[in-house]
Amino acid sequence: MVEVELRGWRPDDVPVVLDAFRSPDMADQAARPVDTARAALEWIGIWGFRDDAQAFAVVCGGEVVGNVAVSNIDAHDTGWVSYWTLPRARGRGVAMAATMRLAEWAFLERGLFRLELGHRIGNVASCAVATRAGFLPEGVERAKLRHEGVRYDVERHARLATDRPAPPGLEPGERNGRGRLTGP
Repeated sequence: MVEVELRGWRPDDVPVVLDAFRSPDMADQAARPVDTARAALEWIGIWGFRDDAQAFAVVCGGEVVGNVAVSNIDAHDTGWVSYWTLPRARGRGVAMAATMRLAEWAFLERGLFRLELGHRIGNVASCAVATRAGFLPEGVERAKLRHEGVRYDVERHARLATDRPAPPGLEPGERNGRGRLTGP
């Protein structure tokens, strides 16, 4: 598994944030456009002042290549996980490793019990990140998201503090030849 570090976002990370939100698949992921240095600083700053959320810059090979966050933390010790990586960092397991580290932090440091995440149906890459990070699929939420006037179904995944993470390279629920779940 690729090694990643999670750290707080800093003002000198503005170029990374701008680079990320230039990507067509990221443009609609923020409440307001993130297309100027000021907007990027505001995006970074919002995460520092929320009691119900924490975001981390994902560092791989000494370079910031993405974001992983838990937000909408509620009274039931449940939070919503999100992640993104720069296009050049995709396909290497960075998002999965960062999501696993975030889950560990959320359960051990923040004291959460349940983490949820969702992705548009058809987003195979995001589904792979979720399942490889130990988030089990729970069902489809019909027409949950609306982007540019179009409704999208979302597949919800969840991971509990009592779940064991899947070993690297093994899909949750995958069985060994003896009919048992494999893993430590």
